[in-house]
Amino acid sequence: MIPVQCGRGGWVISGSTIAGVVAVVSLGAMLAMGGCSSKKTSGINDANGASGIGDKGLGGSETKGFDTGSLGKNERGPLSDIHFAYNEYTIEPQDGSVLRSNATWLQTNAQSRVQVEGHCDERGSEEYNIALGAKRAQAAKDYLVTLGIAGSRISTISYGKELPTCTEHDESCWSQNRRDHFAVSK
Repeated sequence: MIPVQCGRGGWVISGSTIAGVVAVVSLGAMLAMGGCSSKKTSGINDANGASGIGDKGLGGSETKGFDTGSLGKNERGPLSDIHFAYNEYTIEPQDGSVLRSNATWLQTNAQSRVQVEGHCDERGSEEYNIALGAKRAQAAKDYLVTLGIAGSRISTISYGKELPTCTEHDESCWSQNRRDHFAVSK
């Protein structure tokens, strides 16, 4: 754009220059909007692998073959879930007894593997909840290892806030979503 001085000190910009600037800005906006697409999340056992970050990395296929357990409505797996306080990843005393029971089952079923899935409530950013879910899953894995379960039999993954069991927007629902779920595979 080249301004041209005209008359008593005024500046004039030609109409073709303005049209060119508008065209360039419009093209840039269209390219920026075209780069934004809707985000698809893959399910637990679909052909594309899993979403979330686990022992096998982002989108790894580590979840193939794992039972859905209590993720489905009214379905139960052989292991029980544990729950966490808001923004916490420490194992509470009442959850220690659940983990001891889970460890007993794993010792009895030595051919089975378990994937610890860390989940969060809907509050907080996706990044924060993925990190918090990973810490929750790792805390449960570490606890199971101290109870004698081989770490090689336990994998972890974080789903953050992506797979809630309850979708209401209140504390009683959020407390159900702050959990570690244990999915078993043979």
